Amino acid sequence: MTKQLTLLVLLLLLNSCGIFKSYEKYPKREFRGVWIATVVNIDWPKNGNDTADKQKADYLKILDFYEKENYNAVIVQVRAAGDAFYQSDYAPYSRFLTGKEGTPPKWNTDVLDWMINEAHVRGMEFHAWLNPYRATFDENFEVLSETHDYCTHPEWIVHYGKKNYYNPGLPEVRNHFSKIIEELVSSYDVDAIHFDDYFYPYTIQDAVFNDSLAFETYAEQGQTIDDWRRSNIDSLVKQSHETIKSIKPWVQFGISPFGVWKNNSTDPKGSDTKAGQTTYEDLYADPLLWMQKGWIDYLAPQVYWSMELPVASHRKIVDWWSKNNYNTNLYVGNGPYKIRNNSDKAWDDIEEIPNQIELARETPEIQGNIMFSAKSLMKDNDDVVEYMHKKYYKKPALNPVSTLSKNHTTRTPKLLATSKTDSELILEFNDLNEIRFALFYTSGIRVKKTYDIKKLRHKIYVDNHSKTVRIPLEQLRKKYNAITFLDVYGKETTPIIFNLKQVNK
Repeated sequence: MTKQLTLLVLLLLLNSCGIFKSYEKYPKREFRGVWIATVVNIDWPKNGNDTADKQKADYLKILDFYEKENYNAVIVQVRAAGDAFYQSDYAPYSRFLTGKEGTPPKWNTDVLDWMINEAHVRGMEFHAWLNPYRATFDENFEVLSETHDYCTHPEWIVHYGKKNYYNPGLPEVRNHFSKIIEELVSSYDVDAIHFDDYFYPYTIQDAVFNDSLAFETYAEQGQTIDDWRRSNIDSLVKQSHETIKSIKPWVQFGISPFGVWKNNSTDPKGSDTKAGQTTYEDLYADPLLWMQKGWIDYLAPQVYWSMELPVASHRKIVDWWSKNNYNTNLYVGNGPYKIRNNSDKAWDDIEEIPNQIELARETPEIQGNIMFSAKSLMKDNDDVVEYMHKKYYKKPALNPVSTLSKNHTTRTPKLLATSKTDSELILEFNDLNEIRFALFYTSGIRVKKTYDIKKLRHKIYVDNHSKTVRIPLEQLRKKYNAITFLDVYGKETTPIIFNLKQVNK
């Protein structure tokens, strides 16, 4: 009896230490993203009239903060309201960047190219976040550039509430947006194109979205206006997918819809929620179809409610999406902007967001989280950040492998030569054309098939136009090290071992 009691106590102690948790304490792969919102200067820049140096410094503060917290992706809003954070033939420069719409920034470099590179050198993916259909943020029309689509193509625009929207029912609007995506993907080294939840606008009581003429012109015989509107969004998603893949097949396409597809009160397939609006019925978006058709590479539903909120429980919604996921990577969009800033007092609990991360970890179908938005964890919530870091983000993690990788094979680059200076190791390879990052691990004399994330010493961005990888000696073990590569699809190559002591100067 005494032996049985001792065994029981030991099992309870082990369980309390997390030994029997269903998730890894240090997962090798996990998406850890953060949205950087630029519309009305939510996160960055602080002000469109700030100097270039201040705007750069403020952007780097965000990157450095999240690099320290072991995040591996930034989702940066580069089109907020018919504008652009880069030089475009199809949209004026954003006033949120330059202070005056259409005025070029006074930077000494290409803004977006610099932003992407600064993310990459910190080991982060850069996802270019576009808002397809919001044309203006308010009714302050005098601030618009004369080249804004509101001025040049008023026939594309629908006024609704206090904003203006592109009419999703017009083929020329979708074609215009395809050109925007084509320009962006062709010109910049982005890892993904990202849409948020704004398709048709959220319903405003007694307001009418006046697209009746487009409906009469383009709807199929017998098609209801609701089904026609959904078909318009489907066409946008399909066309965007095809445009991206025709240019750079490895660039991902991700969408972050509103968290509730349907309530089960209107459809038995819906979630056990009582959301006032739903993504299918009010925003006319059908993410289930997009996944089934293979039009998107990842989905990140915005589940911005607390764990046990009666009308829309985070726990229940995450469970619903995990059971309705088809052949895509699935991430959870979390809302730390609500911490100590919401009528739902659950957000006063330091463990609310950590508990949501744990739920995602415990759910096999989910591969990570995205936080909205950048500033929410950078001020006044140090205790939450520390808690998240110690319990969940203490070690880095690689990004999930893209769903596109199954149709692609990248060969391990061949090591041709090694040398070193007093401060760095120099490795020469035959070809790094499809490589994004090099990973250096602590190793023994024998090569392993794969290395634990705890063995990772450094992740370094690789210029794929070069054949050389340089790494500071301080980042390496004095003797045996292993190097692997992540290709543009996120797949890790076979390890190569080298003995640092045998590398000559």
